[in-house]
Amino acid sequence: MLKLYGGARSRAAIIQWYLEELEVPYEFVLLDMKAGEHLQSEFLKINPMGKVPAIVDGDFQLWESGAILLYLAEKYAKTAYSVEEKAIFTQWVLFANSSLGTGIFIEANREREMPRLLTPLNEILTKQPFLLGNDFTVADVAVGSILSYIPIMLKLDLSAYPAIVNYIQSMSERPAFQKSIGGSK
Repeated sequence: MLKLYGGARSRAAIIQWYLEELEVPYEFVLLDMKAGEHLQSEFLKINPMGKVPAIVDGDFQLWESGAILLYLAEKYAKTAYSVEEKAIFTQWVLFANSSLGTGIFIEANREREMPRLLTPLNEILTKQPFLLGNDFTVADVAVGSILSYIPIMLKLDLSAYPAIVNYIQSMSERPAFQKSIGGSK
């Protein structure tokens, strides 16, 4: 069975959300980060960086949330995707973890980056329910998780982006979201 390693209130909840969406059985291994369990030799064999999340799927080990999301999409998604579609998933996952995450959560970047990032996202979500159209994908987990943390952690005013507000609401109502990120508030 796949094992997901994470800490309380960690990015492992993003992976947990996607595993729940995919209906992949998994064991969540909660590491006590305050006690330094993520820095113990047993976990460092899985992720030498000592960070969570990480997974062990059979003999395969992987860390870094974006890489894990893409791996899960490749291995467990019920739809076969073209190389081009996979590249677009990768684009959105990298956007979420680098551009969007740092643009929103690093305060020094926020004033400049938030409008540059959220205005086009709002435009996309005005035209369709999900990032890539009518189908929920790994791109929605990656971007949706970052966006959903805005009202939870930052309490920023998003009224200028009504489609994003609606998107966050629709993501937060998903049962798999409620079992993961929504349950860690």
